[in-house]
Amino acid sequence: MWMVLFLVLPLGGFAYVLWHVWCLLSGVPAARWAVVSVLLLPLLALVLNFSGATDRMPMWLARTCYQVGTSSLFVLMYAVFLFLLLDIGRLAHVLPRSALHGSWSLLLLYALVLVVVFVLGNVWYNLLVPRFYHETTYKQVPVSTDIVMMSDLHLGYANGSGQLRKWVDEINHSRPDLVLIAGDVIDGSMRPFEDGRMAAELRRINAPKYGCFGNHEHYAGTEAAARFYREAGITLLRDSVAYFNGMAIVGREDRSAGRRKPLAELMKGVDNDKYVILLDHQPYHLEQAERAGVDLQFSGHTHYGQVWPISWITDAVYECAWGTTKRGNTRYYVSSGIGLWGGKFRIGTYSEYVDVLLQRLDTVHYRNKFNMWSTPPPR
Repeated sequence: MWMVLFLVLPLGGFAYVLWHVWCLLSGVPAARWAVVSVLLLPLLALVLNFSGATDRMPMWLARTCYQVGTSSLFVLMYAVFLFLLLDIGRLAHVLPRSALHGSWSLLLLYALVLVVVFVLGNVWYNLLVPRFYHETTYKQVPVSTDIVMMSDLHLGYANGSGQLRKWVDEINHSRPDLVLIAGDVIDGSMRPFEDGRMAAELRRINAPKYGCFGNHEHYAGTEAAARFYREAGITLLRDSVAYFNGMAIVGREDRSAGRRKPLAELMKGVDNDKYVILLDHQPYHLEQAERAGVDLQFSGHTHYGQVWPISWITDAVYECAWGTTKRGNTRYYVSSGIGLWGGKFRIGTYSEYVDVLLQRLDTVHYRNKFNMWSTPPPR
């Protein structure tokens, strides 16, 4: 059902937009065919992406094909919105019917609006935002532990080693004690990883790294993805537990795998006196972490829709689609992602990583990195 919608909706949108462009170019047959032919190229690129043909292209062409094809989905959505507004204006007699026929000026204005929106969307995507949070606990953790958490790098044809280098530099600047990654490190194809540069970049992170799988690691192939995690120096947790400085780090297999251990079963061997952090890529069934006694759950996956108004849909689907929430004694962080899938645009959302300062509360008046004084609350 979802696959049918995924195919039908873009094709219907392309047909709707092409029809309006055809009408706006009436009277100039040569221009009609030239513009329509150019507009069909992104559709061809999209088909090549999903058919896997990009993996057989020269790398420069594969990257171009991927970015043009996937970007076209977001541009198409806004193109449909703009033409819908024009059609509503026509039906409401705000615009004359003739305004949507044979008007080069309207078409140029329309194109200019789209260009401005998506240039700004690309700029916004590249503005990486650190989210600083201060967590406290009475459990026996070190006096202060700085934890950087990130998700959804989507490394591949769009986000390559150059983009990753900027992220790693930013993370190292924070000087974390621990780095946690909540899945979707890999976008889909393993071909962009063949030269080893991205694994080398991730190894530059100056802290221990733990991560779980997301759904995209399963698209890429779990064996190849696990091998890349090892090469990148990331300790992979698939329904398993690791320990670091008095903390238990629980990593779940992604729900797209079909089979994974129940969280309650994973938690059976975990000492409840330890501070428990859960990595679970997709933020479904948050009540399970609360029941299991997890202190902090970190998830990603939603991208918070990447562009408005898809963020409204994620708000409707997930209990927490982005940001922080709390259930009982369990804190949750759902990240919009340091990277994203497809076109490099963010409209109404942020590229981010989360920097958590975890402090033990038997230390009174400890000055933390956020320039805040902390005093233990009464028990």
